Parts: sequence; structure tokens; C-alpha cells
Amino acid sequence: MSTPLTIEGAERLKQELHQLKTVERPSVINAISEARAQGDLSENAEYDAAKERQGFIEGRILELEAKLSTAQIIDPRSLEQDGRVVFGVTVELEDLDTSERKIYKIVGDDEADLKVGKISISSPISRALIGKSVGDVATVQAPSGPREVEILEVRYL
Repeated sequence: MSTPLTIEGAERLKQELHQLKTVERPSVINAISEARAQGDLSENAEYDAAKERQGFIEGRILELEAKLSTAQIIDPRSLEQDGRVVFGVTVELEDLDTSERKIYKIVGDDEADLKVGKISISSPISRALIGKSVGDVATVQAPSGPREVEILEVRYL
């Protein structure tokens, strides 16, 4: 199964992987060898903490390598710009009940960050919008109940 990512999201994951392999991994290996040098490992909290940190780092490296190996990197600028909502686009919406306007970018699960307007492709908002076009009204299943939003603009940035 492929993992959809924007260009920025893939780059961020590659940078994290590089940081883990070139900085974090050598640092924790050094911490483990220093803790070993202190003698008895059965009561050595530094050793236990370093081993736990090493397990986390190695697990995250494997996770990132798997995601990047199955990544489907999508550049919205290369898509047919026909006004439809698809992965990677930035969409401006208006809530028809409150007249509140919001701008969201539809991104992969690992890239989502609502604070900066990035919503996951698997979120209820995205699922309601995908395939719709400018001027369409979509019903979003929100925790407070169904909300109707109108698509005002779709940007392929």
C-alpha cells in the first residue's frame, strides 16, 4: 500500500531520517558505551535509559524507511487543474451556517497539523471534499453533527 505524501512532507521525513542516522544513533551508541564502562549494568539507570532510547530510534528509523519506500509523492502543480479537490490541494471553504471561512491543505496522515491548516487525507473534512469542485457544497460529519461547507477556491500550489 502506498503512502501519499506532498513534496514537503517527503522532504521532512527524509530530514528526520538523516538526523536519526547521523546524530541521534551515534549519540545513543556513545551513551551506551559510557554507561557500560561504569560497571554493573543491573543497577545502571543511564544504561537502561540509553538502551530504551536506542530502541525508540531504531524503531523510528525502520518506520521512516518503510514510509519513504512506499511513498507516492504528489506535486499538486503537476495535476490537471480542473478545480476539483484532490490530494495536495489548498482549498478555501465557507461554513454555510456560520459564514466562517477556512483554508486547508490536504496532506498525508504524517503531515497533518491543524494549527497550520494541514488536514489529513483521511480526515472527515477531506473525505467530504475529495472529488468535489469549486461551488459545490459538501456535508462534513463533524463531532457536533453534520456541517455544510461550500468550496470557494481550489489552489494547486
